[in-house]
Amino acid sequence: MSASRPATTTAPARPAGPGGPGGRPGGGPPGMAAMAGPPQKALNFGPSAKRLLAQLRPERAAVALVFVLAVVSVGLNVVGPRLLGHGTDLIFQGVIGRQLPADVTKDQAVENLRADGQDTFADLVAGMNVVPGQGIDFGALQTVLLGVLALYVGASLFMWVQAYLLNTVVQRTVFRLRSDVEDKIHRLPLKYFDANARGDVLSRVTNDIDNVSQSLQQTMSQLLNSLLTVIGVLAMMVWISPLLALIALVTIPLSMLVTAVIAKRSQKQFVAQWAHTGALNGQIEEAYTGHALVKVFGRQREVEQSFGAKNDELYQASFGAQFVSGLIMPAMFFLGNLNYVAIAVVGGLRVASGSMSLGEVQAFVQYTRQFTQPLTQLASMANLLQSGVASAERVFELLDEPEQVPDAATPQTLDDQPRGRVEFEHVSFSYDPEQPLIEDLSLVAEPGRTVAIVGPTGAGKTTLVNLIMRFYELRGGRITIDGRDIAELSRDELRSSIGMVLQDTWLFGGTIRENLAYGDPTASEEQIRAAAEATYVDRFVHSLPDGYDTVIDEEGDNISAGEKQLLTIARAFLADPAILILDEATSSVDTRTEVLVQHAMAALRSDRTSFVIAHRLSTIRDADLILVMRDGAIVEQGTHTELLERRGAYFDLYNSQFAAPDVEEE
Repeated sequence: MSASRPATTTAPARPAGPGGPGGRPGGGPPGMAAMAGPPQKALNFGPSAKRLLAQLRPERAAVALVFVLAVVSVGLNVVGPRLLGHGTDLIFQGVIGRQLPADVTKDQAVENLRADGQDTFADLVAGMNVVPGQGIDFGALQTVLLGVLALYVGASLFMWVQAYLLNTVVQRTVFRLRSDVEDKIHRLPLKYFDANARGDVLSRVTNDIDNVSQSLQQTMSQLLNSLLTVIGVLAMMVWISPLLALIALVTIPLSMLVTAVIAKRSQKQFVAQWAHTGALNGQIEEAYTGHALVKVFGRQREVEQSFGAKNDELYQASFGAQFVSGLIMPAMFFLGNLNYVAIAVVGGLRVASGSMSLGEVQAFVQYTRQFTQPLTQLASMANLLQSGVASAERVFELLDEPEQVPDAATPQTLDDQPRGRVEFEHVSFSYDPEQPLIEDLSLVAEPGRTVAIVGPTGAGKTTLVNLIMRFYELRGGRITIDGRDIAELSRDELRSSIGMVLQDTWLFGGTIRENLAYGDPTASEEQIRAAAEATYVDRFVHSLPDGYDTVIDEEGDNISAGEKQLLTIARAFLADPAILILDEATSSVDTRTEVLVQHAMAALRSDRTSFVIAHRLSTIRDADLILVMRDGAIVEQGTHTELLERRGAYFDLYNSQFAAPDVEEE
């Protein structure tokens, strides 16, 4: 690095937020800690439902087969009551026929009944296919019953195959949706995660997708079967009696009106329900992650009150959604019972007049039940459908979020052995366009040199290294590595050449060996041990019962904070990057271990460019260049000795740490 090349900046309007992976509490871009509240606008049901159905396009062939199977299954079920009605006619005709003299014809029997003044009975006999003196034809009745049995068995078989295929379609669709969300998460810029509560994002990825899956699974089959049943039953009712069919149809507009009125009132409630679910998840995740901190500051009561308030909001929204949508079912049952009474009365009168047979009325009553049942099912599915579409809308909102700037179509590549020369050329950046942060910043980090970045909290130190990692896009200027603009490199290419150790350590659930190998999955056992020995990880691992096979949880609660930080340092060293970024990487280790790690890092930094962010200035005395930042600008740069001799900003920072404060005595 050339120490003689000055860095030019313009002081920003506000201090830099740390933001990004190295962010600390209280910093970062605007809105980082904001918790997304529930949307106030009503659910845009139509477009969201169409978009959800569009997810089924890759399964068009299977969906078509499901439709065919549903048509066959519903058709067989619809024909069943008509055949049962014919069986009822056979029984009724046999009963009436036994009551008539056997030595007369049907017409003569009718005339005799009229002559006896039994006009109603005569009309009934005239409308029947009865043979006087003949009882029930059990042979014909057996044929009818076997036919009905075959119909219902066939309908059940087709329905089972349909349900199996539909389950396959839904699960494949949800699998693709979940994969799309996972891919989207990796394409979202870091500022999205800074501005949205982690619990709410997790709720969209897990709870909302699960709700979409359940809603599709429970509604698609019933919706298809119910619609086909309504069409088939309506056709049979019109065939049997247009008058009774007209009476039955009166309930349709009433049912639609009731459903529309109730559904409109419940839409907002379902949107709020899932939004409050995400907010509550965010609060719970935050409280449990910082559980120790809550205990330390005695804030259990405040956390419980906050949870109680959010839980009450969720309760109110869920209760309102379920209660309002639950009114649909009783209303539909009431309309269905009114329809049943009207058909029973009119049908009975028509049987008595000989206009219809008893079997036809019986079949029509069954069709009425079959007609109102799918309408009731459709109405009862309204709450499930609205809930599922509300969740789908939240998932689509995530999928529609602006993505990070895509990599170049033909990205440049670094050399097989990158030198690690980093140059900032008139770089400008801000989290908020209205509030400039870094303006016209230029500097050079030569290969193999160590650059220390110091300054007060919020000066922009972590922001600087986040720009090197391309976690954020520049507003102006460019950053190059070995002369290549990082904006023209693929992110994978760029980040594979950079190792980063954060102040906030993060370990994965697994063994110590697996956590170390995360830096280089192809590393051999000897390489893992060498990295562990160089960073003094090997020293404490041997004191653990299972050594390198010791399993640590995701939070690393079974090892100390210093040991966790040593593991993250070893992981970065194992990756052997050309550029190394250490963001307060030794803040959690004790003084003796820090000295050892400093020696290890000094040896390992010999062939790589290193950026070290430090608050403890004793750790960066041997840096080749020290940059002093304030308000997003480099106000001083030089070696430790040079900066102390200038007696400027670095001198003040150094003295504030090592000089004893003056104490006034009264």
